[in-house]
Amino acid sequence: MDARIEASPGVEAGSSGAGALDEAAGIRARILDKLTYSVGKDPLAASARDWFVATALTVRDKMVERWIAGVNETKRTGRKRVYYLSLEFLIGRLLLDALTNMEMVEPTRAALAGLGVDLEDLRDVEPDAALGNGGLGRLAACFMESMATLSIAAYGYGIRYDHGLFRQRIKNGRQQEYPEDWLSFGNPWEFQRPEIYYEIGFGGRIEAEHRQDGTLKHTWRPAETVEALAYDTPIPGWRGRQINTLRLWSARSPDPLRLDKFNSGDHFGALMDQVRAESISKVLYPSDSTPAGEELRLRQEYFFASASLQDLVNRHLRQNGDLHSLPDKVAIQLNDTHPAIAITELMRILVDWRNLGWAEAWNITRATFSYTNHTLLPEALETWPVPLMERLLPRHMQIIYLINAIHLDQSSKLPGSTGERLAAISLIEEGHGRRVRMGHLAFLGSHKINGVSKLHTDLMKETVFRELDLVLPGKITNKTNGITFRRWLKEANPGLTALLMEVAGDRLLDDPMLLEKVAHVAGDASFQERYAAIRLVNKAALAKLVRRQLGIDIDPGALFDVQIKRIHEYKRQILNLLETIAVYDAIRAEPMRDWIPRVKIFAGKAAASYTTAKLTIQLANDVARIVNSDPTVRDLLKVVFLPNYNVSLAEKIIPAADLSEQISTAGMEASGTGNMKFALNGALTIGTLDGANVEIRDRVGAENIFIFGLTADEVEARRRHQGIDGREAIARSPKLAEVLEAVASGVFSPEEPDRYRGLADALTHHDYFMVTADFESYFETQRAVFRRWRDKPAWWRSAALNTANMGWFSSDRTIAEYAQDIWNVPVRQPGNG
Repeated sequence: MDARIEASPGVEAGSSGAGALDEAAGIRARILDKLTYSVGKDPLAASARDWFVATALTVRDKMVERWIAGVNETKRTGRKRVYYLSLEFLIGRLLLDALTNMEMVEPTRAALAGLGVDLEDLRDVEPDAALGNGGLGRLAACFMESMATLSIAAYGYGIRYDHGLFRQRIKNGRQQEYPEDWLSFGNPWEFQRPEIYYEIGFGGRIEAEHRQDGTLKHTWRPAETVEALAYDTPIPGWRGRQINTLRLWSARSPDPLRLDKFNSGDHFGALMDQVRAESISKVLYPSDSTPAGEELRLRQEYFFASASLQDLVNRHLRQNGDLHSLPDKVAIQLNDTHPAIAITELMRILVDWRNLGWAEAWNITRATFSYTNHTLLPEALETWPVPLMERLLPRHMQIIYLINAIHLDQSSKLPGSTGERLAAISLIEEGHGRRVRMGHLAFLGSHKINGVSKLHTDLMKETVFRELDLVLPGKITNKTNGITFRRWLKEANPGLTALLMEVAGDRLLDDPMLLEKVAHVAGDASFQERYAAIRLVNKAALAKLVRRQLGIDIDPGALFDVQIKRIHEYKRQILNLLETIAVYDAIRAEPMRDWIPRVKIFAGKAAASYTTAKLTIQLANDVARIVNSDPTVRDLLKVVFLPNYNVSLAEKIIPAADLSEQISTAGMEASGTGNMKFALNGALTIGTLDGANVEIRDRVGAENIFIFGLTADEVEARRRHQGIDGREAIARSPKLAEVLEAVASGVFSPEEPDRYRGLADALTHHDYFMVTADFESYFETQRAVFRRWRDKPAWWRSAALNTANMGWFSSDRTIAEYAQDIWNVPVRQPGNG
């Protein structure tokens, strides 16, 4: 066993004395070896990227031995495995993450320094693996790390997209989308597994024949076959005690070249099968606004679900012989509805391939699957047109019909059953064209369904799954999200981590609940001074980045007010912008008031086809252009939109934030995890009682968070009784009326005066997201933020208390709850043996 694993908890082993020098020398030798024999470069000719690859291969080698040992130990003991199916894994850069968890940061830094290379430069060379859209994908990455940290034998399954979430550029204030080519220089972390591939079928026909016992056997004859090829990335837990596998599937054609067509001169036609097959893993979330795009999305989801099911079933059969024991040895977690088709795929495998009876197959399936719901937005609960499903996945559509028929027959016999209830719980939605409800399928095919915050789970029972919960009670449970606090504290904010470890002890990174010790010194002046000084250093670093990227100078001493997340109407970046404009107007009208310097920082991507979200980005940039160039503002207000938001940019912004904007319409954000990352790093939250904001308030104390606006119940009541017309709220707020008139009349778009008129009209007449209703409350709460900022001891005490009370929001705690309540697998806490 590596000697560093035996080191005392919380101390990077070999980090001092002769041992550290020996370890650094050993790492230096291995890096040079990799540079020479794997990269093929002489040190004098090596680029920063060459050094990055050599360093990544060195730490990967360190992981492989434990990785293989862990796999063998799981086989030997026969312990239960968890399979986490997610269309997104927003893993970001892996170098520092791997070095941190393998406890190799400082010896590697020393080794590289001895070669004239700066580790920080190599961090910037690594591309972000943008295999996700936002919180859902980042959560999957956090969960993978925590499962390894808690010694849970786990696989993550997803798609190895050639191009992840698009690279965002801002041109003339507008978002421009470009391919994210993270694989253009190869990926040193992964292992291609050419021997592991599965055939995935589409289309075709169903053949039925009678077995000897008189039952029907169905055989699907696909018209098209695509191969799923496996790529494995090792995912180390904290201290490298367990290494788990992220297996991503890449699509390829079984026949990459039609030689007959090529030789006949049809050179393009000869490659069409290859192009069609590879399009499945080409791009994350292709637009589904066209029939072709919708079909590609469904092909993606079935492709990765089928490959993953075939893979885990084959593994189970090799080790256990039959599938009757599948629920005892396997837990499959569906991360949202994207992999829900896996339920019908397992039924197909059990019934068609393994000849199990329907009832037994269904019992095995339900006992194996569990489903995490991430949204109450109807448009995000996937549905697929029945004709598309029947054409693309004909056997699965048969299975869905039979599941639904049995489900409705059983439900019709329950007390209180009505035609309206049966229509509500049916897998087939009949209105506006027949569609398959994937959320309903995930609910029926799982033994547990969880929400991701207490509020979200409660609302799930009252809204999207109300009728299903009445028919099948007891399935819904809550598992509030968490974050990998080692990444979002130790890696993103090492200065603060060092200070916190002085207070909480060396075991802090093993046990985040030790953060509670920080509460005892939150009011101490010397602690506050050091805490504030660390924040100022982080703000200066962010100011430098802003200057380099945008040419805008911002004052590190100003209040950094930050909203970084996917651009969406329910997240209400527009509310933030309206308040920004109101303050801009007030500064110009009353220049002699004692204004607090403030920097409004925005970042986030809008879906390529989401017109309103893209218009919001343009408005943010137009407001920035006008405000930042107005000499009367005298740098009291700056507005910044940082392009191409990703994990690495978040790691720079979050430690520098003073105020965290979590201002979604109450009842619409499932949980949020950015709110946890900000609070962990000491930013105070301004937000609605939405998602995990509720639990953050309960933990940090109402006096240490700025809550405003309508509650979820009030939002629902207002929509029901008063509608979504914003005119009454606008009439009550002269400030808001003035701001909307400025936006609508082209004050911020003089070259195109009507650019935002439609946006202003929508807020006036169709304000579904309650922007106008919450504006005054938000504006006044921002003034409370200003008052607290002026009282620096009070501000820093609140900041420290936020940090002190974030330990509970560790993804280690979340995963431990999944393990106990849903998966039925044991865990081993970090630092305990």
